[in-house]
Amino acid sequence: MMKRVLHLPLKKIYFDQIKAGTKTEEYRLQNEYWAKRLEDREYDEIHIKLGYPNADDSDRIIVLPWLGVTKKTIEHEHFGGLAYVYAIKVDVLA
Repeated sequence: MMKRVLHLPLKKIYFDQIKAGTKTEEYRLQNEYWAKRLEDREYDEIHIKLGYPNADDSDRIIVLPWLGVTKKTIEHEHFGGLAYVYAIKVDVLA
């Protein structure tokens, strides 16, 4: 059976923070697009990608086990203040 994989392309700053273990959640806005991909879904792995690398570019892809997702309200400059988000667990040290 094929693995169920969630692919998350990221900017370099967030990719590096996850790789270093200082960022343990990746946020996506609660909208229809992400609801279809995250609510009532299970994955085997998450592939955290620095941009859109080639499939064999292992330096730009972090493979993590699926640890789940929760809903949160956060304040973050990227989202322009208060935002309802999905918090995807991406803890490399877990």
